[in-house]
Amino acid sequence: MKKYISERLAIRGLLAIQSLSVVLHLLILSGVIPYEIAWGGRIKNQEEMVRFESVSILLNLLMLAIVAIRAGLLPVRLNYSFTRGALWFMFGLFVLNTVGNILSENQFEQLVFTPVTIILAIFCLRLAIVAQPKVTS
Repeated sequence: MKKYISERLAIRGLLAIQSLSVVLHLLILSGVIPYEIAWGGRIKNQEEMVRFESVSILLNLLMLAIVAIRAGLLPVRLNYSFTRGALWFMFGLFVLNTVGNILSENQFEQLVFTPVTIILAIFCLRLAIVAQPKVTS
């Protein structure tokens, strides 16, 4: 995998896709995009949507911070084992999210977000398997 996907590509890809994900969830939260396209089409009302989207935005921001710290873009010192563990956790979360997208009742979510979460999982795996970080941006 190291041969095919560089650390730089994985970092930039994660930062870009996660940033777009935050924007998407903000648009859903604000009502610009219907909430039926998210969460497998299982959200029943506005109150549930606000809870789910708020959690999603917070998780995405946390994951963005982990990747930015790993890339050296945020001046926060964390133990490398912690960031590596967080990347493994993110990998698992994206794998589970991929399964959820495949099982979604919404065809748009199946077709669009399944490949996106697969890519995110691969990028997280790529960064998690590195013994020592070499890329700083």
